[in-house]
Amino acid sequence: SEQARLKASVLEEDTEEWQKDASFAGLERVGGVDLSYIKGDETSACASLVVLSYPALEVLYEDCRMVTVSAPYVAGFLAFREVPFLVEAVQRLQQEEPGLRPQVWLISLSQCLLVAGFGVACHLGVLTDLPCIGVAKNLLQVDGLVRDELHREQIRSLQREGDAFPLTGTSGRAWGMVSCGDYNNSSKPLYISVGHRVCLETAVRLVKSCCRYRIPEPIRQVQKQGSRGRGRQ
Repeated sequence: SEQARLKASVLEEDTEEWQKDASFAGLERVGGVDLSYIKGDETSACASLVVLSYPALEVLYEDCRMVTVSAPYVAGFLAFREVPFLVEAVQRLQQEEPGLRPQVWLISLSQCLLVAGFGVACHLGVLTDLPCIGVAKNLLQVDGLVRDELHREQIRSLQREGDAFPLTGTSGRAWGMVSCGDYNNSSKPLYISVGHRVCLETAVRLVKSCCRYRIPEPIRQVQKQGSRGRGRQ
């Protein structure tokens, strides 16, 4: 019931003035958050947060804390296990550096989409009331979406940097977009999904604009932060 209540608040449309500009004029700060586990330990994780300037993509703020994850994993409800730690990181940012509050979050996902259609990016977006975008390197097979030969052929058809195609399930719903570029000579795809207060087309354009390499810089930097945090344990 709590998930249904929060899901009803999700807005899959642009709500900010900077989203309406082709060059995102007015966007000054982008954030990245991630919860990464110590290998072989499903309870010890590093909750990481970074804020970068835009469009320069320089790190302005970093936060990394080891946490103990006690809530069990339940398929379709991963956000209830992980989001509280990300919210705590957001709250610390608000207390320590309120002037650095990002205008949009990029969320690192292990897989694009969740069966319930309400994952970590949606959940965090609603709780922080900020635009959120989910970015993953792998596809979750749901609503008829499968990594079959047709899907691989579609990926191979992406010729130019920034080319994309929609992830449309058998229900007719567009769950996200597959975007591909040759950042750092990589032709591997990214799976981009809407979290909150942003439309899918804008999400794809923003992710592309944040890429120096294959992975968008807010997520690349927050994953580096998490790797350093886990390494200190």
